[in-house]
Amino acid sequence: MAEKTFHCRVVTPAEKLVDDDLTYASVPAWDGLFGVLPQRAPLLARLGMGELKIVYANRAGATGGERSFLVDGGFVKMADNSLTILAERAIPGEQLSLSEAEAELAEARARVVPPDANDQAAAQAALRRDRDRAELKVRLAKSTRAKGI
Repeated sequence: MAEKTFHCRVVTPAEKLVDDDLTYASVPAWDGLFGVLPQRAPLLARLGMGELKIVYANRAGATGGERSFLVDGGFVKMADNSLTILAERAIPGEQLSLSEAEAELAEARARVVPPDANDQAAAQAALRRDRDRAELKVRLAKSTRAKGI
């Protein structure tokens, strides 16, 4: 079975979230999603903001299952059949509260860039990123809730 899996570690500055064998991972790089299967060619990429989906390997008669994380920034490396994700921020989908995510989204949508901001473009980009992150949190919270996790 070892040739049908790869090892994965997901680490943030605060904690190790995953250290297990997987059969698949969908990784949000800064320039788009890419998939990881066992024996994938080596790579080094910058993480973007998005949903990291992982599929655990089956073991000892138990079904592996799936998990999703909101990741935002960091790096990902695949080498020697091992995937290492060093994320600036990673939140397991099951820890996201739908009501908190919806409140965060409402607050982000209500904010505007003040006309006297020093750098209008940077302020607009930061606001857009906050809105995108809040929308992703709502989507992941709903998805996780629908799966019954």
